[in-house]
Amino acid sequence: MASSSDAPADGKPSAGRRAWGWAKEFILVVVSALLLSLVIKTFFFQSFYIPSPSMEPTLLEGDRILVTKWRPDPLPLRRGDVVVFKDPAHWLGYPDADESGVHRVAKDVLTWTGLLPEDAGEHLVKRVVGLPGDVVECTDPDGNVTVNGAEVLEPYTAPGSRPCGIEFRVDVPEGYLWVMGDNRDDSADSRAHMGDPGGGTVPVANVVGTTFAVVWPFDRFGGVGNPFGDQTASEQG
Repeated sequence: MASSSDAPADGKPSAGRRAWGWAKEFILVVVSALLLSLVIKTFFFQSFYIPSPSMEPTLLEGDRILVTKWRPDPLPLRRGDVVVFKDPAHWLGYPDADESGVHRVAKDVLTWTGLLPEDAGEHLVKRVVGLPGDVVECTDPDGNVTVNGAEVLEPYTAPGSRPCGIEFRVDVPEGYLWVMGDNRDDSADSRAHMGDPGGGTVPVANVVGTTFAVVWPFDRFGGVGNPFGDQTASEQG
């Protein structure tokens, strides 16, 4: 009986079969990497980039950061945490997409799986100043913020910037946060949106996670902690 035409006489697999075997292994590695990245992004960490100087000197424009999904759940948020949150009321104008076709699809897939930093056009990075139920007040534009009547000393604010900037008083509703940038004189934070729905507060449900590290550029690699830890507002003062 004649041997099959696709079976080499020496018993070794053909070049076509070897190529297909390598292709299957490559596809398996790529799919596994994408799934692993998606799991990490969904349950553990996510990367973002900083598009503005509003959080200087803590975070600089162009920094790449990592956030942990463990705050606000299962761990609670704290005053002093630097959080990434979804734009609550069009604080940012959404720019028209200038990409299309395969490039846009590839970018969306890589962002969705966490292999590219999240689009900062839909997210903001600010520091939590008021938690649900807090009363946050500034009676002197050049003075310090008070939380529940206690003055808060904020070592992270940009040198020369005013901690308050304007006079205001807000009772933070349950399920919401009051957030401010560290570069107070150059940050369109909760203070700039008191006339918007929600009065400038941000739903806790919009918080993606808490910033814990700068990973790029390498010369800025390091942790982003909370100077207050779990202290109360009075202890922070």
